[in-house]
Amino acid sequence: MKTLTTTLMAAAATIAMSGAAFAQDESPLDISFNIGAATDYVWRGTSQTDGPQISGGIDATVGGLVYAGTWISNVDFGTGNDTDFELDLYAGVTPQLGPVSLDLGILYYGYINAPTGSDQDFIEFKLTGSVPVGPATLGAGVYWSDDFFGGSGNATYVELNGSVPIAEKFTVSAAVGHQDVDYDGDYTTWNLGVGYALTDYLGVDLRYHDTNEHDYGDLYEGRVVLSLTASF
Repeated sequence: MKTLTTTLMAAAATIAMSGAAFAQDESPLDISFNIGAATDYVWRGTSQTDGPQISGGIDATVGGLVYAGTWISNVDFGTGNDTDFELDLYAGVTPQLGPVSLDLGILYYGYINAPTGSDQDFIEFKLTGSVPVGPATLGAGVYWSDDFFGGSGNATYVELNGSVPIAEKFTVSAAVGHQDVDYDGDYTTWNLGVGYALTDYLGVDLRYHDTNEHDYGDLYEGRVVLSLTASF
């Protein structure tokens, strides 16, 4: 369940990889593409593949303020669940309020070949913001759904995050968040990692993810993930 947005953690994961516009410079429309590979697909501290991931997406931005896009990845939810892929659709606006960069958006998470009656598809609304603090960037976000994954009811996710460059091409970033769900499933998650810009379009990220609820199963246990992302 990837959230491909302009939030701080998305930027930290692909540090220094700016998308190239396919339109002319004077055009307000920019289109970019991204592809990625990782040793695991971790979303809010929980593994969505329990193994390797391949993903890709397309993003369009109008006037640097309005955006929309789509993103797809393989998933594996274990025995008894034949879901093969996650397909996300999203849109939003990114206004600037003084030094604060905001992102107000809506996301649709869809699942291909999901079991009948599993109610895995859901919609989520978000409000995130980030602000520079010296060389660092601090951010926060709130995500809400009235009918979360698996028909589990109202759900709210809150997160605090931060990143700081430590060398010309290196950035250290971290986040802590809490997922609250009506029908049980509450947990706290955190991650810490370092990103390195191989080129202007290609970046690598090494990150440790964990949660406080290992009793929920293997997918909630700590793991180190190496990812490679290209944006063009």
